[in-house]
Parts: sequence; C-alpha cells; structure tokens
Amino acid sequence: MLICTDSKSAVPREKVAYVFWYDHVKGWWEKKQDHPILYLFYEAMKEDLKREIQKVMQFLGKDLMEEVLDRILYHMSFDMMKENPTTNYKMAPAFLVEQGYSPFMCKGIAGDWKNHITVAQNERFNADYEGKMAGTTLWFPTEV
Repeated sequence: MLICTDSKSAVPREKVAYVFWYDHVKGWWEKKQDHPILYLFYEAMKEDLKREIQKVMQFLGKDLMEEVLDRILYHMSFDMMKENPTTNYKMAPAFLVEQGYSPFMCKGIAGDWKNHITVAQNERFNADYEGKMAGTTLWFPTEV
C-alpha cells in the first residue's frame, strides 16, 4: 500500500509511511547544507562502478586493498545483486513488495525508460519535475 500526502491530505505527514517522491528527494538534497551526505546516481554506477565505490571509500575516509575492492565490484554487479535474495527483495514480506507484479530489479539498463514511455509522457514528466523541483540544483542523469 502506498500512502501519498500533500497539503490537502487529511492524514498528518508524520503518521504516514511514505511521502511524495519529490518531497523525499528534495528533503534529503536540502540536508546536504547541514550534514555530510554523499549522493550517487545509478547511471554513474553503470558508467563506472569502481569510480563510484572509490567515492564512497573517500567519503568514509577508508582505503581498501585492491582485492577487497574487486570483491565489492563483483558482488555489486547488477547480475549478482539481481540473484542475491538479500538485495533483490525476495526475502521481503509480500505485504511490502509484490514480487508477482514486477521484480524489484528488472533489467539494469540505464536509459531503458525510453522503451516504456512515449515522448509526450516524457515531456509531461519533465514539466512536472521542473515545477516541483524548482529552486534546487538537483539534476538526475537519465542515461550513461
């Protein structure tokens, strides 16, 4: 069940399990002003996973041996994570994740959205995004 809230909602925001995606993302983006937060994007990980793992290591002030980094890269590959029940949500209770409708991890192809929505739908999404994300510097890459 997904509960969305907005300014007209009769349910106080602090009483719901989920909020609008825009509110969630903007809230965490704004927190970067006061807290050290590292933002990573799927497309960047698809482009160069090792570089992105190294960003995490640098952010955490850690240094790993090359063998450890190689094991991390292996286990973080999309194919490995898709088969791992601890990362593909197969272990999640059915009331949280409906596995029969669509698997949590689909294809792992950056930019595949172009095969599923029309140009007109993309234009509507972009207009909605620009309106709701106005005032932020947050930009999401959509392809590699």
